[in-house]
Amino acid sequence: MAAAQPFAYAQDKLTFLLALVPYLIDVGRVSVAEAAGHFQVSEKQIRDAVSLIAVSGIPGETMQYQHGDLFDISWDDFDERDEIVITHQVALDDSPRFSAREAAALIAGLQYLQSLPENVDQGVYSSLMDKLARGASESPSQVAVARSDATESLTEVRDALARGRQVEFDYLSSRGSQERRRVDPLRIDSDDENWYLRAWDHAREAVRTFRLDRMTGIAVSDEPVSSSHADVPLGDTLFQGGDDDLTVTIELDPTAVSLLGEFVSNSELQPDAVAGDSGRVRARIRVAHIHGLKRLVTARPGAVTIVDPPEARAEVVRWAEDALARYAG
Repeated sequence: MAAAQPFAYAQDKLTFLLALVPYLIDVGRVSVAEAAGHFQVSEKQIRDAVSLIAVSGIPGETMQYQHGDLFDISWDDFDERDEIVITHQVALDDSPRFSAREAAALIAGLQYLQSLPENVDQGVYSSLMDKLARGASESPSQVAVARSDATESLTEVRDALARGRQVEFDYLSSRGSQERRRVDPLRIDSDDENWYLRAWDHAREAVRTFRLDRMTGIAVSDEPVSSSHADVPLGDTLFQGGDDDLTVTIELDPTAVSLLGEFVSNSELQPDAVAGDSGRVRARIRVAHIHGLKRLVTARPGAVTIVDPPEARAEVVRWAEDALARYAG
């Protein structure tokens, strides 16, 4: 550890004190040596700072300092055992706090970050979540962000991408068929909880997008990726349709258009093609298989209506009738 240096400016000393007080309150009891090691300062600087904290506070209504208006420490612990314990604190309870909903939202975000492969074993996230929960104005709601099924696949594919190696895997397509693929990984993207690999497919000699949770039997090859397609533009659109995709016309409420994500672009909207005075708009989307429409309709019940082609509409109706029949049974 580098030798501790004296504070060059008064502002540096103030910044140190502002960091030291919440640290001491959070740990509860800590030795002078441990605190000095944590902040990488000398033990003398810690002792001087603690002595200064003990005469700091906020004056009361009389604008004079009374005993209850100052911080206090356990002097027996400090003088006899070289330990710091704050026994009385002032003003901190009046500072703004996160609401329960704000803390829950931040905790959910930290849980998501912790679920990523590179952060799984980092305890700093758990520590920060505990501090947010304790510091909120009320106890935040219990939230849990599940780890993605693609976590293991993501680790392997990231390794291949970083080392510039080809990847082989078994892929279950949206049509339900499974095939062994060999690709050159180009980029990893995410869409909400799903992770995707953009890669050059050697069999199709084109860029394809693969969902990582549909990839099994992943093997990182010793074969380096080819440089012949290094300049292939990937674009900002995650999903790129193929020649055999099915074009479907749907009708939906204008407020639900954003829910379709990359299924639809502004150029595919038909605002003038509405059914009567309903105000609903029509859009053309491309799906890899007619069965993909079932998930689309299920995720947005009542918001999406299949208009064309007739076989797509009939397939969704049949699927819904089969589901109702199971309830009746």
